Amino acid sequence: MAEALKEKGLRVDTPTVQFERLVIESGDNSISFDLHPRLTVIAGLSQMERDGLVNEFVGALGSSRSGVHLELLAANGNRFAIFRPNNSAHRVIDVDARLDVTAQFTDENGAINLLSRAALNHHQARRAMRFNAQDLAESAARDELIQLLSRVDQKQLWVAAQALRSAQQRLEEEADAVGSSVEDAAVIERIESHHETFERSQDQSETVRRATFMVAGFAALLSVPLAGVAGTIGVISLAAVACVAVLVSVVYWRRMESARKREAAALAEAGAHSYLGFHLQRVNSLLSSDTGRRRLIAAAEEHRDAAQRWAALAGSVDVEWADTNHQEISAAAKLRQEVHPAVGEVDHHALDDTAATAHAVVTHLGNLRNLATSGESFPALFDEPFANIESGVLPALLEVMVRGSEHQQIILLTDSPSVTAWAQLEEMTGALSIIEPTAILSATANSL
Repeated sequence: MAEALKEKGLRVDTPTVQFERLVIESGDNSISFDLHPRLTVIAGLSQMERDGLVNEFVGALGSSRSGVHLELLAANGNRFAIFRPNNSAHRVIDVDARLDVTAQFTDENGAINLLSRAALNHHQARRAMRFNAQDLAESAARDELIQLLSRVDQKQLWVAAQALRSAQQRLEEEADAVGSSVEDAAVIERIESHHETFERSQDQSETVRRATFMVAGFAALLSVPLAGVAGTIGVISLAAVACVAVLVSVVYWRRMESARKREAAALAEAGAHSYLGFHLQRVNSLLSSDTGRRRLIAAAEEHRDAAQRWAALAGSVDVEWADTNHQEISAAAKLRQEVHPAVGEVDHHALDDTAATAHAVVTHLGNLRNLATSGESFPALFDEPFANIESGVLPALLEVMVRGSEHQQIILLTDSPSVTAWAQLEEMTGALSIIEPTAILSATANSL
């Protein structure tokens, strides 16, 4: 569409395909849908009728829908009418200029096909333009991390992110200054931690070993005189004490050995075979510059503290991923505030679900605005997306859809009495229109 307009010398600032009217012929009968430029609610449709009507809307952009006529509004205000009579040639008319511009919209096979001009086939366009309850659930699940971060105080979150990035940069600079690397600093810190744990376990094991040795020794010495006084029972009691002392000693020895193995594993990762060898191999350059060593250690501590602050807010989410998705997270946080109940107690679980749903809707509309390789935007076909949503939060989500329709034409197909009642009231504002067919749309059902 955009290329066709350019060929006519017309400027297209925001390429947008907007449906104005869809006419479906079925024998001697025809069904006409006059569509609102923002949001049209087509109510009273069964699942079969919604499926068929989606096929007609998407098919009207392709080349396989004889008997389906479509009127479009281009971004610059020009109107085009696509006529597809059942028994005669299909044509595209520039309504304003009253010119036949069919040649500008035909594909390599000579058929009128707006989808091919956008590098899409019918299946791809239908999958992208249609959005139903299943798509909503899948999208909300994919946005779990976005919603996780949107629940956090945004000021604190991004301050923590900036602190972590700054600490990371400083650590890299200090590591470069001493001829080391960030990975080296992490390995050094890990080895030092394991070595400290090993030394502490070693001291504890030695202390316990001496104490249990003394206990076992005294028990052995006392067993002889106690045997004459208390008999066998006394000897058994002292033997039990000696056994407990030995078991305690074994437990602490095993802790020391476990700490030794962890240190050995960390040393092996660093390519060293002993703690002394590690220092001779990896830290010798640092020891030659006490100032550089202190600065690297300080940078590593700063980085660790910043990482802990970030983890306290964002859990295991990577800060780089969060930074890449900064705009989407902030938008989700804003949506969360918009769907937050104004009064009454807050059900945080319900609020999370509502915010995730609203974010999924906005994300879908944003993706659709950049669907085609040519940058053209197609209308969004919402097929009963809120079927599994509680009625209490439904108005907030519908308002999100109304706001989204300011930038993207939306056609909402529904059989929900709640949505229909809402649309009947909202129609008075002029932000949307509602179509309530009084008969079964047999033409759409037959297209399945």
